[in-house]
Amino acid sequence: MFAHRHLLGIEGLSREDIESILDLAETYVTLNRQTDKRADALNGLTQINMFFEASTRTQASFELAGKRLGAAVMNMSMAQSSVKKGETLIDTAMTLNAMHPDLLVVRHSSSGAVNLLASKVNCAVLNAGDGRHEHPTQALLDALTIRRRKGRLSRLTVAICGDIAHSRVARSNMILLGRMENRVRLIGPPTLIPPGADRMGVEIFDDMAKGLEGADVVMMLRLQKERMDGALIPSMREYYHRFGLDAEKLAAAKPDAIVMHPGPMNRGVEIDGLLADDINVSVIQEQVEMGVAVRMAAMDLLARNLRARNEPGGAAR
Repeated sequence: MFAHRHLLGIEGLSREDIESILDLAETYVTLNRQTDKRADALNGLTQINMFFEASTRTQASFELAGKRLGAAVMNMSMAQSSVKKGETLIDTAMTLNAMHPDLLVVRHSSSGAVNLLASKVNCAVLNAGDGRHEHPTQALLDALTIRRRKGRLSRLTVAICGDIAHSRVARSNMILLGRMENRVRLIGPPTLIPPGADRMGVEIFDDMAKGLEGADVVMMLRLQKERMDGALIPSMREYYHRFGLDAEKLAAAKPDAIVMHPGPMNRGVEIDGLLADDINVSVIQEQVEMGVAVRMAAMDLLARNLRARNEPGGAAR
């Protein structure tokens, strides 16, 4: 039983919660590979996607997930919204709440903004990424990809490499992988490792060869230049030389190691293009596929709780 009203982060999920989402997502992987991909879990419900930050993969994935489950899906163009005209986030939330949506998918550049919205609306809210805080469905789709490729989601050595400091994906993955009893390593220049990371139960390296030694999973991250204040790396060329993943550096990992990337990729900056396209080691395209299934599962579970609250005798909506 997934007893949560919203999906705001991995931090609030138990191991059982994570497994519930992944197990249901497996059924949607099967559905999505069929000719008829329709399901009825969200029939009669309205889903609104609010992306205050640009996103191709995540927004398309949520939209496709909602439509395959039967929801009426609306994408709000926040670039032309009233927020740009001075309306506060709370005013926007109250306006939307008056329209009685059922599922609200939100991406925002400020950490905590999604939690604030969730506290002001009656519908279920899904965090599609907020600032440097969390990106829960990305961590869940990564987990599903790892579990399918490795046959398990525990007792693995996972190396997360690159711009850790600005990555909500890294934070959500650290929490999830730690909760599932994995060994997590962070690899990057000291300027891109967040203060206090060592208190999250991870190992920290500034040398790729040492950090990748014996790794089962290598997760590369994009350099988030738009979030950087000042020069945190000498140059792109130097960064790729030291921290960009290529076949030579990957050789330090286990022979059957898999390579991941949440996208979008900067080829020749954080990863070699040939390696990214090598289907023998790269699971990047599989991550995209798992993203739709995981988001279908998350919205399905939240919709079940939403309907239960609205039944006679259920909790007030």
